[in-house]
Amino acid sequence: MILRGLPAAASPPRQDLMSIFRQASFETSIAKPSALPPADGFEIAFAGRSNAGKSSAINTLAGHTRLAYVSKTPGRTQLLNFFRLPCGARLVDLPGYGYAAVPERIRLQWGELIESYLKTRMALAGLVLMMDTRHPLTALDRQMIGWFAPSGRPIHILLTKSDKLSRGAAQATLRKVREALAAHGHGERITVQLFSSLTRNGVEECERVVGAWLAGTPGAET
Repeated sequence: MILRGLPAAASPPRQDLMSIFRQASFETSIAKPSALPPADGFEIAFAGRSNAGKSSAINTLAGHTRLAYVSKTPGRTQLLNFFRLPCGARLVDLPGYGYAAVPERIRLQWGELIESYLKTRMALAGLVLMMDTRHPLTALDRQMIGWFAPSGRPIHILLTKSDKLSRGAAQATLRKVREALAAHGHGERITVQLFSSLTRNGVEECERVVGAWLAGTPGAET
């Protein structure tokens, strides 16, 4: 897959896919679309419902305990946080969505920021969307897919906290999510896997998929 609409210079050199997220470093945070940094390379967006384990997943992938702040209070991430990866690409941590205790004005602001970024950022190579394995494909998850899927760029879903379910139950959830996406015509564009920050299950699979996006080659089958 060759991503259309990206500057030719944006494609980073190939590297060991197992080290894509390692040694990521914080670059900047923004609160409004007008403050976005120059698009000087591919970007991978990470999104998810509040308390879906997004920050834990990012830290696990990066091999860093506090790269993304982990809080027991959902809705804490209020900005778009940019992290530079060793390959030159960026990891972009989006605000968690769906936390009811956040004032309506702030939730609308977050929604506008996320929607604008996903719909207009030409540097985006793909979206990694986190969902709690026990509560996948909520209305807001589907809204996120609806914002990004029309771009034609790939989405990879991490069904997080898979260790909370038995192996059989987790596999059944994985199958149901894939079937639901296929029924809505997303079967080829959206890939899905199980993931656990606690056991590190799924780390290598995620790295393979995202690595293929950055290399400009078709994603791995999942």
